[in-house]
Amino acid sequence: MNESKTIAMIPARIGSTRLKMKNLALINDKPLIYYSIRAAQDSGVFERVVINSDHEIFAKIAERYGAEFYHRPRELGGSSIKSDDVVMDFMEKNPCDIVAWVNPTSPLQSGKEVGDVVRFFNRQRLDSLITVKDEQVHCLYEGRPVNFDPPGKFAQTQDLIPVQTFVYSVMMWRASTFMSEYKEKGYAFFCGRTGTFPVGRLSGIIIKRPEDLMLADFILRSSNDMDYQVRYDEVISDV
Repeated sequence: MNESKTIAMIPARIGSTRLKMKNLALINDKPLIYYSIRAAQDSGVFERVVINSDHEIFAKIAERYGAEFYHRPRELGGSSIKSDDVVMDFMEKNPCDIVAWVNPTSPLQSGKEVGDVVRFFNRQRLDSLITVKDEQVHCLYEGRPVNFDPPGKFAQTQDLIPVQTFVYSVMMWRASTFMSEYKEKGYAFFCGRTGTFPVGRLSGIIIKRPEDLMLADFILRSSNDMDYQVRYDEVISDV
């Protein structure tokens, strides 16, 4: 158990603009939100695991999988609501030292990795954190190179400086710092000492559209324990 009181907050809006009722869509015969609940529980680093939703139907999901339920105000349920406001409301109603937003949109993230993120946050004495994915690919922004120089020979991808894209699978805040900055500025997502944590490629599979559900469903049905081993063609014996 952590010395600080750390709560896992699992957001669950009933609405979704790109994928209707996304959190209740089934992956390997379980609702999407189940996987974040399980990962938070398996991590062993939280005192409480709480579904934070604008709809009471998620109370049934929380009860089914051994989590708690917080029914946020209706005005914090729309698609235009900012994360800062949701987090502030949760902190005010659920006193704690640290809140970790464990996102249902990354159903392939393991409990071990969630625990690693939280431990990194504590070791680095951070105030805010967001998970990222390291991508060693040639990137452009508004048509201009970001991590490579066009003149000369084309750089190999393994020689590129990785570009970090946000994954959002876990986002964390120290409550005292967040609440202080929010009250002063009206926002606090990147508050105090901010850090990033690179997660694995499976955690980087983010559920936004039906094809993302299909991919995650295929992966989970193909390997229950995710213990994949690389195999090679028989000609390798001649190498």
